Amino acid sequence: MLNRPHLVDAVKRLHIRWTTEYHSPPTPLLLAVCDQLSLVIRSCVGLEYLDLFLGPANFASLPRENMHAIERAVFLCSLPALRYCSLGADYAKGIQPYTAHIISFLSHTPSLQHLRLADHHASLNLPPGSHVLPLLHTFRGSAATAATILPGRPVRYLSLVGQDSDVTQENLLRMASTSTPLRSLDLSAISARPVLLRNVSSYLPTLERLRIRLALRHTLHYALSGISLLVGLSSVLSKFPNLVYLDLSPTLEGGRANPADERVLCTEYGRACPSIRTIVFPSQAEWSLDNEGQWCMAEF
Repeated sequence: MLNRPHLVDAVKRLHIRWTTEYHSPPTPLLLAVCDQLSLVIRSCVGLEYLDLFLGPANFASLPRENMHAIERAVFLCSLPALRYCSLGADYAKGIQPYTAHIISFLSHTPSLQHLRLADHHASLNLPPGSHVLPLLHTFRGSAATAATILPGRPVRYLSLVGQDSDVTQENLLRMASTSTPLRSLDLSAISARPVLLRNVSSYLPTLERLRIRLALRHTLHYALSGISLLVGLSSVLSKFPNLVYLDLSPTLEGGRANPADERVLCTEYGRACPSIRTIVFPSQAEWSLDNEGQWCMAEF
């Protein structure tokens, strides 16, 4: 792109993903590559889609810099037309943290609607939503980051990563402070204990769609113990008056579907949460409520 500047105006999407099988240190040329990337991205002022994943960049055996490798790649970039942005690298504790440079970058993306931050697990001290990311309605990242990005912004779709212990009641309270009600929550990347679901129901009762990977003590082969554990969700589901879609499929070890048991659960959940219309179980079986009020399993 640097050698063909006449093509810059035509670039609307930039997708760069650097992946490795192991967390091996990256090339010594990492910083120089990031600087070159910055020049390319800076020149693409009409960019609408940016997906930048630098894989092992966090494992560089270099003196700690004053900015993250991702920040170096988007340094001084102003992208007024950008609508989708996904940034990150492989995560590990003790890595180079993000700095104020990421805030500066986000402050120059006024049209951004979808944001993903894969390896930032801390808060972001962003200016108010009326000034920065005023159109944001989808976010995927850590609970700590979400708690500082969502307040005052019209985020309707939220996907969290990390540990369920990161999703504190304080963070949930801040996540609930969006300018429009949160409609969808995806917890499939978190091994969630039932207590987290109870906390979510207390702070985010407006949810219409919920996807969750439950952390259960028993392997779910739909023996009596597994069914009993799932029946226990009924009391929590009653706290979601608008919920229409519940996806439990990310829960590990779903086992073989038992239609009779799953139909019983559908009835229990429907009684507790009258608004619910679709349920996907750990077995991957999907059930929907038909026009006659009967639960039917989808056939694939």
